[in-house]
Amino acid sequence: MIGAAPAALAGPPGWSYLNEMARLLSTQHEIVSVSPPSGGMRSVIAWAGAGLGAIALLGALALWFRYGSTVFFEMITSGISACF
Repeated sequence: MIGAAPAALAGPPGWSYLNEMARLLSTQHEIVSVSPPSGGMRSVIAWAGAGLGAIALLGALALWFRYGSTVFFEMITSGISACF
């Protein structure tokens, strides 16, 4: 198709539409900046994860003091083996 005439984008009824769209695009000088998210949701998720980690650590320490190290490790290994 080298050397062929370019195809028209629209026929005579659509020219006014194309002209209006071209005018709107050429006169638009503002660029709308998109600000990054405030991070509120990120901090909530981070604090929730830290809270869950602290609860798990406190639970592990409570089991350690209640049952001793041998029973504690046996409970952890049996729990892991039950998962898989």
